[in-house]
Amino acid sequence: MAHLHITAWVLALILFFVARAFYKKESKAGKILHMILRLDYLLILYSGGSLSTDYFAESYMLGELIVKMLAGIWVIASLEMILVKTAKNKPTKSFWIQLAISLVIVLVLGFGRLPMGILPN
Repeated sequence: MAHLHITAWVLALILFFVARAFYKKESKAGKILHMILRLDYLLILYSGGSLSTDYFAESYMLGELIVKMLAGIWVIASLEMILVKTAKNKPTKSFWIQLAISLVIVLVLGFGRLPMGILPN
C-alpha cells in the first residue's frame, strides 16, 4: 500500500504543477486537470488511511503518525488553495510557505521516522 500512496502523491504533485501552469495561461485545461487532481486527492486519502490503520494496529509511534496525518491533510489543503488562488489571480505566497513546511514534515516523518515506508530502517 505504501507504493500506491507514494505513486498517488507523486502524480498529485505533477498534476498540481501542470494545472498551475495552465491556470497561469488562463486555459480551460487547468480546470480539467484541477478536477483530476481532486480525484487523486481521494486516492491519496484512501491509501494513507489504509496505511494508518496498519500503524494503529501495531500501536506504536502514534504521536508521529497523527502529526504526519495532519501534515498530509495540510499539504492537500495547501495545494488546493494555491490552485484556487492562482485561478482567481490572487497572491499565493503564504500558501507556498505552508506547502513547503508541511511537505518537509510529511517527508521527514514518512521516510525518516515511520517504519513502513520504502526506505529500510
